Amino acid sequence: MAKTKTTFFCQNCGTQHAQWVGQCNNCKEWNTIVEEIIQKEEKRNWKVSSNKEKKTSKPLKVEEISLNPEERILCHNNELDNVLGGGIVKGAVVLLGGEPGIGKSTLLLQVALHIPQKVLYVSGEESQSQIKMRAERLDASTSNCLILTETNTQQIFKNIEEVQPDVLVIDSIQTLHTNSIEASPGSISQIRETSAELIKFAKETATPVILIGHINKEGHIAGPKILEHMVDVVLQFEGDRNHTYRILRSQKNRFGSTSELGIYEMLSNGLREVSNPSEILISKKDADLSGTAIASTLEGARPLMIEIQALVSTAVYGTPQRTTTGYNLKRLHMILAVLEKRAGFKLGAKDVFLNITGGIQVDDPAIDLAVVAAILSSNQDLAINPDVCFAAEVGLAGEIRPISRIEQRIVEAEKLGYKTFVASKYNKITIKNNSIKLLLVSKIEEAFATLFT
Repeated sequence: MAKTKTTFFCQNCGTQHAQWVGQCNNCKEWNTIVEEIIQKEEKRNWKVSSNKEKKTSKPLKVEEISLNPEERILCHNNELDNVLGGGIVKGAVVLLGGEPGIGKSTLLLQVALHIPQKVLYVSGEESQSQIKMRAERLDASTSNCLILTETNTQQIFKNIEEVQPDVLVIDSIQTLHTNSIEASPGSISQIRETSAELIKFAKETATPVILIGHINKEGHIAGPKILEHMVDVVLQFEGDRNHTYRILRSQKNRFGSTSELGIYEMLSNGLREVSNPSEILISKKDADLSGTAIASTLEGARPLMIEIQALVSTAVYGTPQRTTTGYNLKRLHMILAVLEKRAGFKLGAKDVFLNITGGIQVDDPAIDLAVVAAILSSNQDLAINPDVCFAAEVGLAGEIRPISRIEQRIVEAEKLGYKTFVASKYNKITIKNNSIKLLLVSKIEEAFATLFT
């Protein structure tokens, strides 16, 4: 009889320990070490009844390797296809993570219902009748999606051999368990083992596998960190549950760029693709209000127009407050210091509140000038023309610095109907366009004089 071995894993980061300790040596979390029993036995292959000879590989020179073009399966979801780099590569393993209730299962079920190829949707969290109710809400009109409620990987692979799907969706990886080890579902050992079996299946059969992963309280995908190294693509589904929009980002992509971005709007009948993000990021208002400026930012290859709101008021509590939503607070402190020292605006005794509408997080330094314009507009109580768009970085000397891909931002602003584009005069702009006015400045004082005098 095989000897039973026990080991200790951290449920937060997956670090293995020789004995139980109160605090994990790696992530410094308390009371996260649990004992798991690992039974040494022969691990079953994903093909239970396979008697074929295993393919062996031999070393080849680079010039001897035959290069086949990547075959991709289109999801018929433009936002997801763009983030993936043009569709799902055959044999790829995609891991999708996100907060509870953000819409991970809704997104993948919506995709599975519209892919023309045969899709096997395996759920360990919902019954078939519950998935049927959700599919009716999503207005499903295809019969190529098969629903299976199972958590045992051996049973899942038996169904896979019978069905032979073109795409496999697992919801979620934390609910699966394999008979090869004795550990509870969701544990570090089970996640690692079940993921290895699914990855082996994907590579040997060239069947793409999409996994849904839960996240922990720190916002990272639960389970061992090696899981994110093993898969080919890691996607993060973000958003505020109090808002209707969702953002799909790529954190890792072996077959495409990680700078692409997908935006969805959560509706009662599913997720709607947002082809023009500015429609939800810029608020509609009848009157011109002070403290509002429009900035041009880039998320991957997509230019976005975002609205920045600022409120400057006299500090009534003695100590001035600085609060930001969607913007780096240290960056705001730097900009306020530049306005105080270089431009002569007395803001040290005033409260400053900054908000990027829609609740998104932006790290692009190109929105600095729009932040400055919104702060000065609120301080002077003078509204900025809503047809003006900003894109420039502010330096510590008060200079307006050039930014990258300025021409792409200008073209997008022109498409959305903006009449004036404010940028740094040090940017090299080669496009000749008379429909949008370019206002090039070199210092904050120039921008202030142009906008408010």
